[in-house]
Amino acid sequence: MNTLLKYIGVVVLLVGVAILAIPFLTGGMSNAILVAGIAVMLVGYFGHIIINKKHAD
Repeated sequence: MNTLLKYIGVVVLLVGVAILAIPFLTGGMSNAILVAGIAVMLVGYFGHIIINKKHAD
């Protein structure tokens, strides 16, 4: 379970990338999609850092 927990931030980051990539490929970009994608990516980025700092101790 701990090994899976280590990578949850990366998975969330990849979900954010998918939120940005799929509308780009289909041609349906809007500001709401851009904001949602970057918000999910930032949560994944900072979550990955925080989770790995807690498990490094």
